[in-house]
Amino acid sequence: VQLAESGGGSVEAGGSLTLSCAASGVDYTTRCMAWFRQAPGVTRERIARIRPDDRTLYADSARGRFTISLDKAKNTLYLQMSGLKSEDTGMYTCAAAPFRNGCFSYDDWGQGTQVTVSS
Repeated sequence: VQLAESGGGSVEAGGSLTLSCAASGVDYTTRCMAWFRQAPGVTRERIARIRPDDRTLYADSARGRFTISLDKAKNTLYLQMSGLKSEDTGMYTCAAAPFRNGCFSYDDWGQGTQVTVSS
């Protein structure tokens, strides 16, 4: 499995960004996909995840502003972010986990893409 994120950058508060995660070797029928955020001094947080049945789940910090989606034909996971806040700043990483374990044991990770939101 290979995961490669892109789309990060610097944006002003209130702006939007769409992150992409190019995935190869992932069996979407058995794996959950998710986006995590790591900010300095803060525990890594799962921002959003999508299951093989396309059901999604969002952290409270992301709900209503972020949208996770998976284009299986393009093997690409997306995170559309709008209404960005300074607290959204961090390294965003995509990951995959076995669905049979409840989408908790993420064992494949990308390198991450940095998002910086200036107020």
